[in-house]
Amino acid sequence: MIIRKAEILGTFVKPEQFPDEDSPEIALAGRSNVGKSSLINCLINRKNLARTSGQPGKTQTINFYNINDELRLVDLPGYGYARVSKKQREQWAKMIERYVLVRKNLIEIILLMDIRHSPGEHDKAMYEWIKSLGYNGIVVATKADKISKGNWSKHISVIQKELKVEERDFIIPFSATKKENREKVWQTIKEILTVNNYNINRE
Repeated sequence: MIIRKAEILGTFVKPEQFPDEDSPEIALAGRSNVGKSSLINCLINRKNLARTSGQPGKTQTINFYNINDELRLVDLPGYGYARVSKKQREQWAKMIERYVLVRKNLIEIILLMDIRHSPGEHDKAMYEWIKSLGYNGIVVATKADKISKGNWSKHISVIQKELKVEERDFIIPFSATKKENREKVWQTIKEILTVNNYNINRE
């Protein structure tokens, strides 16, 4: 995938602030500090377009990224961080729900999970919700460089069992640090776009 253009369109909270629905959107969901920003930066070959933070729970907005004027990646607020108030967590949940339910151009929600850990209750609830809305249920298992490749299969099996993922190929081990499976993630995104009748550059 050749990246000719990558830019942040804005960080928003309310539906009336969202960009026009004139490009397909793929949303990224996951726990706080799971690596959504790192995934975006790796996919677009940029270091700091999507701001990463060592402080979980920092992303409190929905962030829209324009890729080649053909696609948007949408970074949803991270969930499951205990140090924010219950009220704040509920507000973030409502923000995510409003976005997901109103966007006609949202064609997929990809769940990010740390490959080293078993899915928690928040992960299971999010995955069940994603599936209930009719999406594929694709999981990007981040931070794969933190364990040996020989252990990938074991950890993927745990994720598949706990989340009840029907297709094992829907779980993609990924490392932003080593760019492991970057092209596989892009290929998956292209396939999703094609199925939804969107065509983007084939490089």
